[in-house]
Amino acid sequence: MIKENYNIIGIMSGTSLDGIDIAYIHFEKKEKWIFKVENSKTYNYSTEWFEKLKTSVSLSKIDLDKLDNDYTLLLSKQVLRFIEEFSINDIDAVCSHGHTVFHDPNNNYTYQIGNLPGISKEIGYKVICNFREQDIKYGGQGAPLVPVGEKYLFSEYDSCINLGGFSNISKTIDGKLIAYDICPVNTVLNFLSKKMNLDFDKDGEISKNGKLIKDLYAKLNKLDYYNNNYPKSLGIEWVNSNIIPLLEKYPNQIVNLLYTYSCHIAEQVSKNTINETNVLVTGGGAKNKFLIDLINNKLNNKVIIPDITLIDYKESIIFGFLGVLKMLNINNCYSSVTGSSIDHCSGDIFLP
Repeated sequence: MIKENYNIIGIMSGTSLDGIDIAYIHFEKKEKWIFKVENSKTYNYSTEWFEKLKTSVSLSKIDLDKLDNDYTLLLSKQVLRFIEEFSINDIDAVCSHGHTVFHDPNNNYTYQIGNLPGISKEIGYKVICNFREQDIKYGGQGAPLVPVGEKYLFSEYDSCINLGGFSNISKTIDGKLIAYDICPVNTVLNFLSKKMNLDFDKDGEISKNGKLIKDLYAKLNKLDYYNNNYPKSLGIEWVNSNIIPLLEKYPNQIVNLLYTYSCHIAEQVSKNTINETNVLVTGGGAKNKFLIDLINNKLNNKVIIPDITLIDYKESIIFGFLGVLKMLNINNCYSSVTGSSIDHCSGDIFLP
């Protein structure tokens, strides 16, 4: 039966490995779709899990299968914990992104752990997950997927930018929704911060004290990816091959590297939003005051930062909404965004 109200649990784990973001959201169809986040919480990874996920890209097939099973159980445990903590009893579906281990669309491959059928049995509710794989099969990038949700839920903005492990953008050009990854953000900033025994550079307080490494800044901005046409997307493999080797040429300049890379992010983001009048910015990077100041200076203060719940849980909200579209059999992947051969309705549905 088609309804106009849905109570959904949305789950996201990003490449920056901050933790598992879980939100309980009420969606309602009026003139447009509206939503309200009823409850939300991030469950940080233990040191053991952080290391497991960080090194997962190098695992054998047998070990990766075990990790997939273990991670599915971890997700199930945290969802049940979330449901109990907030006394939630009205749930239409649990919609989960899983955690990306591999994303290499040019070789027709993407792999998220935590999407095994057993998750619905463990949780006891309908689960909708594995949103990327079908798009790869249709010749798409399997990313970005968030823009379709932004089109429905945040249409009042000229463009939406997420500053997470990677920055991505969505906007409408000539009536067509387009989206793509701009550049790595927290995957690189956190990589550098960890060299100072910090998980991240809070508010950009360390970065702002650095100086620009001009030759590195020039090399970063000349990377081939930035001249590629959309649709296009990035993965950790690209970072390891293209960014990290450049940074490692300056081993004793971590503060200057943080400053220079922050300037690089601001340059790439502003280059892709120069004609917009209002730009919604979310994701962990939206809390990096120094980075936002750099971007705002280039965009003449066009950046709009929403409330903290939307900053932290926008992707959980949107993957929850993509699950609603899946239940309604409405396309949640657009060829104009991912480069797939057709628009399609993606995601697997598992019943308890």
